Amino acid sequence: MKNSNTTRLLLLSLLLLLNVGCDQISKGIARQKIDLYEQIPVIENHFTLTKVENTGAFLSAGDQWPDELRWLVLSAFPLVVLGIGVYYLITARDLPMLTQIGISTIIGGGIGNIYDRIRYGSVTDFMHLDFGFFSTGIFNFADVSIMVGVGLMLLKTFSGNKEKPQVVDATEEDRH
Repeated sequence: MKNSNTTRLLLLSLLLLLNVGCDQISKGIARQKIDLYEQIPVIENHFTLTKVENTGAFLSAGDQWPDELRWLVLSAFPLVVLGIGVYYLITARDLPMLTQIGISTIIGGGIGNIYDRIRYGSVTDFMHLDFGFFSTGIFNFADVSIMVGVGLMLLKTFSGNKEKPQVVDATEEDRH
């Protein structure tokens, strides 16, 4: 049993590190290759690379707050929440695999954005989608990781538990 838990934690850690790594590598490339507010069309006007430095949270929420409040709400509090998430992932061994993967990708994305906020004072965002009927703000791979994780957890929640408990009929077992 201990070996399977070690394997589970190793695989989830690898997934988490993969999310952080992809995020940090892509942000590093964006910082080096894209000028601030430069717009580079990748797929006509539907997928554009545009680098911005976001000092706030989602859609720049909180970017006008005083530095101390912004640090507390956007760095310290999320660090505590991520720590609780890691602890929960390690200790809750009976979680469905889809939920574990979802939590790992959320934590990986969270670590990627917190790292930026602590190291650079802002989060580098650089991707934008616009399909007319659907348009996003400017985001990064950490945001994608977080949204994929949330999506996986919602999928698991709304798909319900398809596994039916096995009920052993004592009279049938006695016949064998």
